[in-house]
Amino acid sequence: MEFLTLNPIICIGWIIVGAIAGAVARQIMGSKDQPFVNDVVLGLVGSIVGGFVAGLLGIARPDGGLDRVIINLIISIVGAIILIYIGRLIRGRR
Repeated sequence: MEFLTLNPIICIGWIIVGAIAGAVARQIMGSKDQPFVNDVVLGLVGSIVGGFVAGLLGIARPDGGLDRVIINLIISIVGAIILIYIGRLIRGRR
């Protein structure tokens, strides 16, 4: 169970990918600027949602390296976009 080992470098990588994914998704969806922490949370939760959707669609992920980082970033962005869309449906667009 490799994923249960919390290496500090991996955690920093999660934060970086989360921040990038959240910021990119927010820009794609035309949302207003948010604090850094909001982008990180949006990206991290987007990773969970995107991973779930990718699993349902049968999208395979590479075993490692830069390919895996890029695929995970794309999946995180898609998941964050889904979250923004759902949030707009629930709140209504202001």
